[in-house]
Amino acid sequence: MIALYPLRFHPIYKEYMWGGRRFGPILGRDLAPDKIYAESWEIADHPQGRSTVAAGPLRGESLSDLIAGRGPAILGRHGPMPRFPLLLKYLDAQAPLSLQVHPDDRLAAEMGLSDPGKTEAWFVLDAQPGSLLWAGLAEPIDRATVEKALLRGEIERLLHRVEPSPGDCLLIPAGTVHALGAGLLVAEIQQMSDNTFRLSDWGRVGPDGKARQLHLEQGLRAIDYGRGPIEPTRGRPAGRPGVTRLAECDQFVLELWQLEEEGQIGGSGGCVIVTVVEGQIEIEGDVVPPLRLGETILLPACCGPLRISPLGAAAARFLAAQLP
Repeated sequence: MIALYPLRFHPIYKEYMWGGRRFGPILGRDLAPDKIYAESWEIADHPQGRSTVAAGPLRGESLSDLIAGRGPAILGRHGPMPRFPLLLKYLDAQAPLSLQVHPDDRLAAEMGLSDPGKTEAWFVLDAQPGSLLWAGLAEPIDRATVEKALLRGEIERLLHRVEPSPGDCLLIPAGTVHALGAGLLVAEIQQMSDNTFRLSDWGRVGPDGKARQLHLEQGLRAIDYGRGPIEPTRGRPAGRPGVTRLAECDQFVLELWQLEEEGQIGGSGGCVIVTVVEGQIEIEGDVVPPLRLGETILLPACCGPLRISPLGAAAARFLAAQLP
């Protein structure tokens, strides 16, 4: 059997009406000239997108097959699982996304949905002047007030509005009303779920000239009406030099590493997702080093602790996501 090693995957691109082309100039991607790119799924194990290994002896293998056949080796103390539990992606919002809410695990099961709930976190890489996002209600409120505002097209006045800066992180628990605004490029870590209830699409129509479907009844059921404003954070020290804890919940832990010299990553008994947000790094066992801005790698649990070092004179920064 081929030994596992740090795994790179082909990105899975999603073309939605709100997307743009900043994956090219900012993340260094080679984009087709006639397309817009809304999302790049870096690591995914979902019917809407299944990652395949991009390099090394396991090239062409799907993440789904690897989890089915070698899940405990990849997931470590968190295995076995029926599929990889986290999804990491980049989003380029050149127009506002719809106003959304996601169910939690309990409600998703109660509704008979095939996916679990969806808690997510955003890390802002780029924000054009005046860019906004909406995260949570401005204050706790009742369902009837929210429903009335949605039906009247007045929901924005009830929402908490944020003008984010690069480096900000927002944890969006399931049940939180939210939307990314135009001009934002973010990295997102989330549960492996596509359960999204669209509450409002700001009155616009799709490419076919028709309004996109809303999910008001499901969405109103999913909203946590006691959840007020979600504020951006720069995190807190994680107890290791250069490491900041950005987000922590029952579903994942997200950290920002600033790497100025050789260090070590992994070895905690679980897998780690690494994606570079500044500079470039070299990881022991990577078959196509270095790992550059916007590139992502999965470190299987069985690889244990691995050497990691920045390349070049400046420090490198990367996000590290793992299960709690």
